Amino acid sequence: MKFLCDEMLQRLGSWLRAAGYDTLIESDGRDDYALLREAIAEHRQLLTRDRKLLEYRRAPGHVILLEGNNLEQCAASLSRQLVMDWQYRPFTRCLVCNTELRPADASWQAAVPADVRRKEGTLYCPTCNKVYWDGSHVRRMRHRLRQWQQAFAGATRADAE
Repeated sequence: MKFLCDEMLQRLGSWLRAAGYDTLIESDGRDDYALLREAIAEHRQLLTRDRKLLEYRRAPGHVILLEGNNLEQCAASLSRQLVMDWQYRPFTRCLVCNTELRPADASWQAAVPADVRRKEGTLYCPTCNKVYWDGSHVRRMRHRLRQWQQAFAGATRADAE
């Protein structure tokens, strides 16, 4: 599954990337129809809270309207509409640019704190050069993804009605 999040759902987009989903996040202020065209062309689900997007003739099957005013509510709304695996491939995509992460070799060791250098599993983004390791921030994010997986497991459209 691939996603395109509109500007209202940037935070959710980052969490989808953290879960391992190929997710583009709009930040350029493009008009609704341009977003819809991109979603269709790239076979992505366009996630939005903007009801106007549903009015486009080509929207059905490409636009998912999310309910809620905060991150948790939007994640729950998405889980009711799609079968979501919030632990799909955690931390395999760059949270900044969406590129798939690669294992960091010795040349990247200078970019991480000294206590992290001893650990396995350091990753880097070949596009933006961001380095990731399993520190406390990643552990907290993994915990939240596990919570969502448990809380929203089995959520369906019927639950919302």
